Amino acid sequence: MPPVNAIEFFHYPWAESPTYPDYLVWGIRVDGTDLRALVGEATYPLWRAELAGEFDDEAEDERETAEQARTQHDGLGVPEFEDQHFRTQGDAVPLLGCSCGIWGCWPLMAKVTVTPAAVTWSAFRQPYREEEWGELALGPYEFPRDAYEAAVCAPLVLSEDPLPLP
Repeated sequence: MPPVNAIEFFHYPWAESPTYPDYLVWGIRVDGTDLRALVGEATYPLWRAELAGEFDDEAEDERETAEQARTQHDGLGVPEFEDQHFRTQGDAVPLLGCSCGIWGCWPLMAKVTVTPAAVTWSAFRQPYREEEWGELALGPYEFPRDAYEAAVCAPLVLSEDPLPLP
């Protein structure tokens, strides 16, 4: 079966760094959807279970859960992660980092498999919730190798985060 997913890499300014407006991070879209949004959808029920009853009422529980799922990740810093990083094969390759700017604080990890025809991302997980959450309900995604290489070598440069905080 041929690869079926589309990939897009881009750079955008890290919103949490107003002191360094030129600091860019890697963004990723899979089939046109920001990877951070896909992860938010996959982790929402996990956060919901974890945060249930933490707040004063059901509406606040809902808001806080949605906010946690939406804001848990940001892109990896361009200065620290060159395009070669996204060509790395392994069982625990970081694709997103923590929204605080320290990528290892709350990374999104995935198994990355590279063949002559395709690049596959699978077995997504959050290493600090691995026992509680296990493998996330995300992917696998399989990209044509030539399209993947072209996208990672020529990322779009955006003037702002395409998935801004509410």
